[in-house]
Amino acid sequence: MDLVRSVTAAGVTTLTLDSPANRNALSRALITELLTRLGAAAADPAVRVVVLSHTGPVFCSGADLKETAATRPGERLPVELMADLLAALWEFPKPVVARIGGPARAGGLGLIGAADLAVCARSATFAFTEVRLGVIPAVISATVLPRLAPRAAAELYLTGDVFDGPRAAEIGLVTAAVPDEELDAAVARYCASLIRGGPLALAGTKELLRRTRSESIRAELTDLSDRSAGYFTSAEGREGVAARREKRDPSWIPAP
Repeated sequence: MDLVRSVTAAGVTTLTLDSPANRNALSRALITELLTRLGAAAADPAVRVVVLSHTGPVFCSGADLKETAATRPGERLPVELMADLLAALWEFPKPVVARIGGPARAGGLGLIGAADLAVCARSATFAFTEVRLGVIPAVISATVLPRLAPRAAAELYLTGDVFDGPRAAEIGLVTAAVPDEELDAAVARYCASLIRGGPLALAGTKELLRRTRSESIRAELTDLSDRSAGYFTSAEGREGVAARREKRDPSWIPAP
């Protein structure tokens, strides 16, 4: 049985975590399947945006603790495989939007941090529960800490306290917290905006957001001006400028 369902429509692929029996915990099987689905979406030029969603009341409860406890010597722990998954999401060449309609815990927050945009229901709850299990939120820190305000990170990492959707938006974990009944509409609005961007430009902008800055301002500006010139003179850039001048949609916008 599939643990991750994939549906594509109008340029948007929705990858749905479908393991509600264990609260969409990150088991080896689910991680492996999600990596496969992501690879297929990355390779498909018809896919412009990926939405990461879930079935059941819980977005993701984190690493599969039952499977973790049963891990035999020589086997990789689920949390070790999670590192591969978070890297794949962080480096994914197309925009990723997390749709969070319910609680997220521990490793589930790593998925949210790895997404480019994240929209949650106001009723959704979050917690870094690791310290209460006697472990640390190590792997997820790679994607979560760049999002969080430092004081909030210290508070929530060290206490393990539960916090709600509006607080998650306030500290930068999610892009927006919306009324529960408006969640799908809010995600759809973001997707509609994202598919209007040129595919290569979106990939390049993701690189721009994650790049390491140069040591000097002159080196920084030289690098950035070179990047800008490359996009303006590309076929995609020329098409975008022509479309704006001719008051039409550029050719890359998928049919509804």
